Amino acid sequence: MGRPPPSPPNPRRRRWAPAPTTTAATILLPFLVAVVVVAEIAFLSRLDLTGNAAAVRHWTTSFYFPSIANPNSSSSPSDHLAGASLLDDDDGVGECVDRLEREDDVPYSRDFRINPVLVSGAEQQDWDACSVGCKFVFAPNKIPDATFDLPRHRETASILRSMESSQYYAENNIDVARRRGYNIIMTTSLSSDVPVGYFSWAEYDIMAPMHPKTEDALAAAFISNCGARNFRLQALEMLEKLNIKIDSYGSCHRNRDGRVDKLQTLRRYKFSLAFENSNEEDYVTEKFFQSLVAGAVPVVVGAPNILDFGPSSRSVLHIKELSDVPSVAKTMKFLASNPNAFNQSVRWKYEGPSDSFKALVDLAAVHSSCRLCIHIATRIHEKEEKTPKFQKRPCKCTDKKGTVYHLYVRERGRFEMESIFLRSEELRLNAFESAITAKFKSLNHTPIWKNERPQSVRGDDDLRIYRVYPVGLTQRQALYSFKFGSDAEFSEHVERNPCPKFEVIFV
Repeated sequence: MGRPPPSPPNPRRRRWAPAPTTTAATILLPFLVAVVVVAEIAFLSRLDLTGNAAAVRHWTTSFYFPSIANPNSSSSPSDHLAGASLLDDDDGVGECVDRLEREDDVPYSRDFRINPVLVSGAEQQDWDACSVGCKFVFAPNKIPDATFDLPRHRETASILRSMESSQYYAENNIDVARRRGYNIIMTTSLSSDVPVGYFSWAEYDIMAPMHPKTEDALAAAFISNCGARNFRLQALEMLEKLNIKIDSYGSCHRNRDGRVDKLQTLRRYKFSLAFENSNEEDYVTEKFFQSLVAGAVPVVVGAPNILDFGPSSRSVLHIKELSDVPSVAKTMKFLASNPNAFNQSVRWKYEGPSDSFKALVDLAAVHSSCRLCIHIATRIHEKEEKTPKFQKRPCKCTDKKGTVYHLYVRERGRFEMESIFLRSEELRLNAFESAITAKFKSLNHTPIWKNERPQSVRGDDDLRIYRVYPVGLTQRQALYSFKFGSDAEFSEHVERNPCPKFEVIFV
């Protein structure tokens, strides 16, 4: 996470008076003010500009003034401009905001643009850009921040990365991996440090148009591992006994020639048996997402939370246990014989998927290796924030008008933080979200997923917030379980965590 940047030109200074009558004095006034400012600058040139310019900012309200950049800061001038607070002098909090901008601006000791996150491993750097300096190299003369191998130095974190089920590879279980000494875990689990799911807008044309369903069989199956550690083969056999006609192209129960293009084949069926080889939370593979691309309703044996991955509430049929097979078979027959009902199951193809689905798949808009570097850099900053120089930051300021709090927010998938200032009476969830929206709009912010999503689901230029959550939560918590229970709970969090940091998910 980047050092929270100071603020840009302070719009508090802009004031508009009623249109005056044109006189010689009013014509000359701007020139007189300019002369005064030039004189002030000349005076400041004899002083320590960094230490005294903040006071000068209050001598005139006719101009914009940027926050004074800390010369030791890792932020660029544009970073400082990005931290502006849009408060007016009439709010009575101007001096507090100036103080917080100045005193909370504690520089981090490491500038990741100059000294990037270093990960040791054989991986090639195959992403276009990352919001934090990041290199995957083998550098024998440097101590890496993390490695995919066993670390040789205590300062180096060990990374476990795998997209396989923990039911086949025990160390992919998060608890097991922790016990074995892995510091950073990258698996399909949304509870891992850096999830590496199969979902992606770039890899799957999820919004591809529907095709005519021309096959006599209701469903297609592509199952090749006949020794799966779940009941998927029993489920297939039960469906067939219940008169669900299935064309099987895989090695298991094959009744059709398997030398076909899988995706083109699936397009012709109303249903696809997306039967995984294990029933593990968040373990959802290409079987499911290819079904969505093809417009075939996925019938799932697999992740117990598969409905979290569905593009709509009616888009998935889930066989949780073998006892569910009869009811699922009945539903399949009903949908197949009722076009209107079937169309409701694929309605998302025409109207767009749910916000929850977009928020999930948008996670992959940032390459997992970049997200790994953001995670590592965030940990490095969090460690430094426990030192005395950061603990001395005020993070809030109180005057006769009340208390002003300094909060930091970044979009998920980005590293740098933006400053948000809230008065004590604004420590409410809706006020916080309104402040976030206003801040990012003032920056002409483009969501990180904008160019990744299909055109049909990119939406307009409005910024809509799906979730705001404290930095450090897992994506499972952020997307599905975390929520401040009340304004009081949010206020308590801000009080308990000075200069709190949040992430926002836009949809």
